[in-house]
Amino acid sequence: MAESVSHPVSTEIPAPSLSVAPGPHLASGSFTTRRMMRDVLLASLPLVAVSLAMFRERAAFQIVVAIVAAMAAETLFGAMRRRPLSLGDLSAVVTGLLLALSVPPAAPWYVAAVGAFAGIGFGKAVFGGLGQNIFNPAMVGRAFVMIAFPAAFGAAAYIAPAVGADAVTQATPLAAFKLNGEVTPLGPLFLGLVSGSVGETSALAALIGGLYLCGRGTAAWRIPASAIAAMALLAGVPAIWSPAPWTAAHHLCAGAFLFGAFFIATDPVTSPLTPRGQWIFGAGYAVLVWLIRVLSSYPEGVMFSVLLMNAVTPLINRWTVPVPVGGPVSERN
Repeated sequence: MAESVSHPVSTEIPAPSLSVAPGPHLASGSFTTRRMMRDVLLASLPLVAVSLAMFRERAAFQIVVAIVAAMAAETLFGAMRRRPLSLGDLSAVVTGLLLALSVPPAAPWYVAAVGAFAGIGFGKAVFGGLGQNIFNPAMVGRAFVMIAFPAAFGAAAYIAPAVGADAVTQATPLAAFKLNGEVTPLGPLFLGLVSGSVGETSALAALIGGLYLCGRGTAAWRIPASAIAAMALLAGVPAIWSPAPWTAAHHLCAGAFLFGAFFIATDPVTSPLTPRGQWIFGAGYAVLVWLIRVLSSYPEGVMFSVLLMNAVTPLINRWTVPVPVGGPVSERN
């Protein structure tokens, strides 16, 4: 009869297997890059509709050129970096569209094309691609062409709305006030019946699209909310003691302020992650826009303000790290 062999039974309880990774730890499979970009495109439809109604084929031309150039740039730089084709996430289309909406309707075709290549190349590809860029690509592209082709952003590039092929040069409301003290009525400013860049003339269209983005959760609502509140305070409080024809409502409705607050400043890659940081970012954007408009020779400051706030976003994230449950963890050597 064979002897039975007894094996010792281990009484040790195995330690749990923990996987440590940076947050966020909760995610939705439906909240993808493509879905966010599609939301931006849908939110831009009111702006596109107003631009087509006001500037007709000129607006359509700028939009088509910028989008095609942005997609070509995305393909080229992706091939240079030996990365798979990423046109399916629609980020290049959004960059091209936002760039087109921020350029004058009468600018030469190469302005939008060069701006798209500069925005995709210098604003995104050199940082490693989507999600790693520091600055908003559309604003990088606009800054590049504004410096490279200053005449294309001069007075002759801005035309009166609904003029067809025979364009009539017309100063933007901000430029008219800065140079001549001419005050544009609020009605045309709100509806978009004024001269300006392709997609920045209508405050109403920007509000409709922006509220859609916030409602969908694609845009952080704290950024435009703090921007609007800060601009209203900065421009409205001094008017209590010294009333001026250019009111807080003019500052809010004129130029690209609302377009920038809802569509540009809310870029999730280049804006703060924390709720407190988003309040600071939006307020800082409004302060810089107001300072540039009031104190500098430039009539508008949205582009510079967004890029400057993009630059300090890492610091804002560091300053506004939430305190963990139970209090801060002490650092020990």
